[in-house]
Amino acid sequence: MDRPTLLLIDGAVEHSLSLTFDDLASVPESDQVPDVSRYHPSRAGTGVMLETLLERAKPLPDANYLTLHADRDDFHVSIPLALVRQEGIVVYRLGNTPLATAQGGPIRFLIRDPTACHTGELDDCANVKYLSRIELTVRRGRDTRPADEAAHAALHAAEKDSAK
Repeated sequence: MDRPTLLLIDGAVEHSLSLTFDDLASVPESDQVPDVSRYHPSRAGTGVMLETLLERAKPLPDANYLTLHADRDDFHVSIPLALVRQEGIVVYRLGNTPLATAQGGPIRFLIRDPTACHTGELDDCANVKYLSRIELTVRRGRDTRPADEAAHAALHAAEKDSAK
């Protein structure tokens, strides 16, 4: 039985990728992150280094931004590709099963060493749950991260309410 596409990588790339759970699980062990809690103690799961997936997609020379799309909650983050390329992890499983929605799955994007929210372009708000698409672009793409502290507080309050 074919598994559904979990993640699309497209835009300014030579090869668009439609990745399934099996595609991600077949990535060589050397490019897997078997326990993301070593970077984020409150998170669990196994992931693949973003750089490994980008090597397969082959970003075009003028690709400068990476936009993370979470269609489930209409959340989008656009960050400079050069800053995230070596830091990103695509988390896709917990144990031998796909990452559950309760953990932000089926795909969750984590940055190994983000700064706190609103302190830089690779802030904690760029750790995107429910990730469905990674789009590479020449210019900054859609970004719906909170622009001020009130919007930031409202976002996290809504997340807490939806977790109940």
